[in-house]
Amino acid sequence: MAFMEKPSAGKILLDDTVALTAVIEASQSLHSHTEYIIRVQRGVSSENSWQVIRRYSDFDMLNNSLLISGINLPLPPKKLIGNMDREFIAERQKGLQTYLNFITTHHILSNCELVKKFLDPNNYSANYTEIALQQVSMFFRSDPKWEVVEPLKDIGWRIRKRYFLIKNKDQPKERQVLSWVDLGPDKFLSDKDLQSAMKLLPTVSNSYICPVTFATTSESSALVIRMFNEKGTLRDHICKVKPKEPFLKKYCNPKKIQGLDLQQIRTYGRQILEVLKFLHDKGFPYGHLHASNILLEDDTCKLLDIENSLLGLPSYYRPYVAQFRKINTTESIDVYAFGHLLYEMAYGRPPDAVPVDHYPPAPSTSVVSVLQSILTTEACKSGMPTVAQLLQTPLFSDVQLLNSEKLQFKITTKLKDALKIAKECLEKRLQEEQKMIHQHRRLTRAQSHHGSEEEKKRRKILARKKSRQSAYENEEDLSAKYNNNSGSGASSPPTSPSSPTPPPTTVEHAPF
Repeated sequence: MAFMEKPSAGKILLDDTVALTAVIEASQSLHSHTEYIIRVQRGVSSENSWQVIRRYSDFDMLNNSLLISGINLPLPPKKLIGNMDREFIAERQKGLQTYLNFITTHHILSNCELVKKFLDPNNYSANYTEIALQQVSMFFRSDPKWEVVEPLKDIGWRIRKRYFLIKNKDQPKERQVLSWVDLGPDKFLSDKDLQSAMKLLPTVSNSYICPVTFATTSESSALVIRMFNEKGTLRDHICKVKPKEPFLKKYCNPKKIQGLDLQQIRTYGRQILEVLKFLHDKGFPYGHLHASNILLEDDTCKLLDIENSLLGLPSYYRPYVAQFRKINTTESIDVYAFGHLLYEMAYGRPPDAVPVDHYPPAPSTSVVSVLQSILTTEACKSGMPTVAQLLQTPLFSDVQLLNSEKLQFKITTKLKDALKIAKECLEKRLQEEQKMIHQHRRLTRAQSHHGSEEEKKRRKILARKKSRQSAYENEEDLSAKYNNNSGSGASSPPTSPSSPTPPPTTVEHAPF
């Protein structure tokens, strides 16, 4: 059932996970205020760049909006007197650059709508909540048994995805969640194949997949309905937060984090690996594993959002994955994401940076062993284990699973072929991005090395040696010319044919 009319042609499907970098290139003092000119770039291509002009008050408004994160952000303080002095403006500009560097390199903040609108107002000017409400209303007109209870504001990290708590009028006591989302840049299925795949979702039977009540799609967006779980996700459980709170508030700087005990880590890990293997064996791409995409229900993990890859939505860990050329398939993305998830389960928080080569004490050395096989520098560069290999590790191999429900997910041969082609296209786009980032990194390193003090000193020494070598060769040329001239001419006595030619005069040079 389509719920939206055909969109206008030429719609750009923007990858919201591509990093924005921001550099304050100049400031301009006006009569009553100072404007800062910020050069913003999406990704590594300098061609994809633009300028925005912001005042300090704009930074202050952004900062006030981001306070919900609970993070102490490094915004330079206000100053009422002397704030137009040249020295003060220069110092504030440095402080604002530090502030921009912090928020654009923070995984959650850099992907939030507030930051995107601040740095890229042209692409993020739409009111997605209003758009979602319009589309949901159109859907309800065609299927009036549904009713909106309340919008669930900002509970997710995706900018173009909105959630609503709804109920079926025939079952008014049951609360369900409707999610609406724009299609993403990795949508490679045809509209017909996508609709067929979405209709299959309610038929999936697996103990470790959250059931889908209803799913449909149009040419530009999708709508999915599931049961609402009051206990929330695995990340809600780890962070000790309420499921309905905004994403920034819940996860940026949680105060009561707690890792899981060893038995929970082993049980949940085994369940998650089993469902990943089930999807991989079916040729169904996932690539969206993270702690907020796992519901907890009676000590059982249930995977959420298995439709994301069908809809072309980039992974939560896309900014990380793009850095490593060995992580170039949806299967390897799932393994890499499992490493992040296992780290959170063990330590109660995500890793500060990746790769991770040093680990705090864990509930078991077997946990650290699995983490090292996925998240270390060597693993990210050389390759990680498969899901099947992870299932055979001592951490998970002897875990007994109680659920014996028969797994069902019937995919037609035609759709399976379409999914395979779409998966290959998705991976090709990722690999092209990885190649571009790799080339940019090499060029940046070369330029940095060329401009380093050590390299400048080395070039000076080489230039000095070359100059001395050139002087040496010039002296040899002059000496040879002098000897030739002195051995010829009218005033010179004739040389006897039998006399040996005298050797050329040699000039000694100091060694260098």
